Amino acid sequence: MPDDTHAALAAALRERLAIIADRDLYARDPAAHLEKLKAVSGRITELASALPQPVEGDFAHYLQRASYAKALAWLEARGN
Repeated sequence: MPDDTHAALAAALRERLAIIADRDLYARDPAAHLEKLKAVSGRITELASALPQPVEGDFAHYLQRASYAKALAWLEARGN
């Protein structure tokens, strides 16, 4: 199941979690923190739309509902 799009999506989801966890950046520069979060979220949206169709039910649901931690867990369980 691993392919470039799935691997890139998993990496973007991990990056999003890291940005959210970066409390130092948030405290120093909330606007920069928000911009980084917006950028990675846009990349997640682009990658999700590039996935081969149809996207499996639970995974599609996680992406549509922005349940990104669950989407990442789903990908990691499949080797991404």
